[in-house]
Amino acid sequence: MSLYAALAPHGASGFGYGSTAEEVTEGLSLAGRTILLTGCNSGLGHEAMRVLALRGATVVGTARTLEKATAAGQAVQGKTIPLACELSDPASVRACVRQVRELGLTLDAILCNAGIMALPKLERLHGYEAQFFTNHIGHFLLVTGLLDQLADDGRVVILSSTAHRMAPKGGIAFDNLKGDKGYQAWSAYGQSKFADLLFAKELARRFAGTSRTANAVHPGVIATNLMRHLGLGARLAWSLGGLLAFKSIPQGAATEVYAAVHPALAGMSGLYLADCNVSRARADADDAETARRLWQVSEEIVASL
Repeated sequence: MSLYAALAPHGASGFGYGSTAEEVTEGLSLAGRTILLTGCNSGLGHEAMRVLALRGATVVGTARTLEKATAAGQAVQGKTIPLACELSDPASVRACVRQVRELGLTLDAILCNAGIMALPKLERLHGYEAQFFTNHIGHFLLVTGLLDQLADDGRVVILSSTAHRMAPKGGIAFDNLKGDKGYQAWSAYGQSKFADLLFAKELARRFAGTSRTANAVHPGVIATNLMRHLGLGARLAWSLGGLLAFKSIPQGAATEVYAAVHPALAGMSGLYLADCNVSRARADADDAETARRLWQVSEEIVASL
């Protein structure tokens, strides 16, 4: 545990910066619940799957390939169902949706954990900047495709990031989703995380009047495979900072697991959570018109694929 995590206070929830996924689920029985999780094969996703299965949930663990998802499930105790879901490939996402339907699964939670970060050069997928497409459009296609399988009180949890603050003015550069008007790695990553945040908030609005919820979370700063694209200087800076402030993977997985299953969040929707407590996002993340516009644009992109 870092010095910061050891000294950081707990919030109103009773948990805080140093809390782990096991700690926030201590005493909970998730028997009978089914939770779909993207990115189950490494980092936060694998820890979330381990803890959710440990508490009795059936975890539908998705990864880029069936082989990776299967290996991840075999490495934990409890019941898991491996499925392939390559978020950058619409055919793979749609096949995953189809398999969940064919299995007749009712999902108590969908945990959108997977993502890519800070690609050093502009890359495009299906004509769109790769981080926006993978982190947002891939999950948008998956979640909207699975809404019929979501339980009446089901939860959708979407990993955003404090990096959403790096997004361009207005949050989403609708005239530059392809990156052809300029590309900066962190701004593009921030935009994808801002899009994830808007997606959760708009989904929450659409769930209004039901017992379903949608929330976004910032997991914290964790040394995972997400950092593979960082240069040597950036890695060194992150590592030195980590002596004080890095979270461990068990700590990093805590907030998404808390949002997905903790009784305290039943009926709570449209929130941005960090350190297992309600946090403040950038002010324009509450712009309902931008969120509605993003939803419409996302639908148009999905329809064109």
